[in-house]
Amino acid sequence: MCLKFVVLALAALLLRANCEVAVDRVGGSGFVRTKGIRFVANGKPLYLNGFNAYWMMYMASDPSTRDKVTSALQEATKNGMNIARTWAFSDGVYRALQTSPGVYDEEVFKGLDFVISEAGKNGLYLILSLVNNWKDFGGKSQYVQWARKSGQSLSNDEEFFTNSVTKGYYKNHIKAVLTRMNTITGVAYKDDPTIFAWELMNEPQCRSDPSGKTLQDWVSEMAAYVKSIDSNHMLEVGLEGFYGQSVPGKQQINPGGLLVGTDFISNNQVPQVDFATIHMYPESWLPSASEGDQAAFVDKWVQVHIQDSNTILNKPIILDEFGKSSKSSGYSLEKRDSYFGRLYDTIYTSASNQGSCAGGLFWQLFAQGMDNFSDGYEVILELSPSTASIIAQQSRKMSSLT
Repeated sequence: MCLKFVVLALAALLLRANCEVAVDRVGGSGFVRTKGIRFVANGKPLYLNGFNAYWMMYMASDPSTRDKVTSALQEATKNGMNIARTWAFSDGVYRALQTSPGVYDEEVFKGLDFVISEAGKNGLYLILSLVNNWKDFGGKSQYVQWARKSGQSLSNDEEFFTNSVTKGYYKNHIKAVLTRMNTITGVAYKDDPTIFAWELMNEPQCRSDPSGKTLQDWVSEMAAYVKSIDSNHMLEVGLEGFYGQSVPGKQQINPGGLLVGTDFISNNQVPQVDFATIHMYPESWLPSASEGDQAAFVDKWVQVHIQDSNTILNKPIILDEFGKSSKSSGYSLEKRDSYFGRLYDTIYTSASNQGSCAGGLFWQLFAQGMDNFSDGYEVILELSPSTASIIAQQSRKMSSLT
């Protein structure tokens, strides 16, 4: 009897220890919070190094390709990464999550369950984006089409932000995702500390209203709605970083002085928005500029946004998307590695000086055997040892700050 009791007690202790380790790797017993311009987890500063992988739910919803998700997450962990950003949407398209307003494909939702479960197992946080600005995977255009089918008279896709029906559809999607009970972990998404934050929209733009009022009102309404359902998780807007008119002169920093209806300052000042993001695609935004001018733009773009996060927003900022496309003019692996390294140095410099920039997520990570998905930006860690080395070095440097 005595020996049996000891064995059972040891088994219980081991089980408890394993659970504690698993929890501690992702968020500990609680959720990531902000404290001024820092992220905090379990009372300690948290710094990030990670990647984008929009394709994860899609691949996980098919048992024959589900292993791509596991493989990518395992490789990311091997290289010290601790966060990924992916889609929690797919609207009215092939293998859609939301097949029509409020109607969901359970097998695709189980794919998202799997992504969240596997991320937790591998010690990775997730940023989950809730809708697309672009037509890929449906986006705001699909919501407008659905509203038209219901009898709404909408003249363009940007009425997504103002029409009561499209806003209702989107709120219903927010609720469906946030209250989803994970079929693998048994934990509701809104209660799962594996999820780092929700993102309102991937790269929102409303060019029909350059004043920014339309998007400002939408961000305010939707941010409040998210928090009314889920007070556990942080929230970000999904911004590329384009300035608006709230601070005179800031719009001149935009590529070509372009106004897209967003306002980096006022959008991120919404009380329910916890941190800021920027993206950068100099080859697309400044296609006629020289490599040197594009590099100078990136340096300024990053530094100005970090400074504004330090002094105006008083919130953390993440470099949410950056990459170097193999399809761009003059591309070489060495240029990609140099570009990553330069941005990583900027992130680390800010973080090590207690600044607002807490991490970066490159676009984008692939598993092997995904050639059909190629957009030129993909990084396959096993096939790119030099890039993997730079990523792993950044992971070590960022983790050393905690």
